[in-house]
Amino acid sequence: MKIGILQCDHVREELQPAFGDYPAMIASLFAKVTVDCQFKSFQVQSFEYPQTLDECDAYITTGSRHGVNDDHAWITRLEEFIRELNQAKKTFVGICFGHQLMVKALGGAVDKSDKGWGIGVTNNEVVCSKSWMQPQQHGLDIIASHQDQVIRLPKEMEVLACSHFCPYYMLQYGDHFMSIQGHPEFTKDYSAALINVRRKLIPSKRVREGEASLKADIDDRLMAQWIVNFCSAGKS
Repeated sequence: MKIGILQCDHVREELQPAFGDYPAMIASLFAKVTVDCQFKSFQVQSFEYPQTLDECDAYITTGSRHGVNDDHAWITRLEEFIRELNQAKKTFVGICFGHQLMVKALGGAVDKSDKGWGIGVTNNEVVCSKSWMQPQQHGLDIIASHQDQVIRLPKEMEVLACSHFCPYYMLQYGDHFMSIQGHPEFTKDYSAALINVRRKLIPSKRVREGEASLKADIDDRLMAQWIVNFCSAGKS
């Protein structure tokens, strides 16, 4: 299976020696559960895209320090590309920024949350289980790093997982689009380093809560399996 990584940002330069860049994180996530994947990265910030949609079996986004409502031409083009993927019923998985842009591209809305930063490990309830969500689990604890949130869903979009902090945490649209607000590709060490470099931007109480939450177990391997299952179902 060939996965196209739509790279929407880079890991901060000072953190790359220890943690690499986002495509390597996504490849490492998939490697937790399968060796049957190839990856090709597209620098969408530089308007790099596949020559045809069928160049890859499925597409996945990285996160981004930018917001989906920012006035950047590359974000507008990526939103158009997501609509092209939808029209072609091509498998797409949105992570964080991609989760929000998928919603916006399909007619929903995103805004800065009045609940503040989501950082560290967040706890979410699975409220709708799909056939590809195997093995089944009732909760989903994944690392987060975001301020914006989805505030209105497009028609016919389903909520798969949610929490009081993030009501639209994991979503599905049709059989070909799925997204998650969290970052299953992040390690706890990377999350801790990212919180530290953003310490002046985030309220100190939230920093303490985020750092304490990193003691919890995370469901990164489970989410990796669910993503692989979802992409494999779209390929078949």
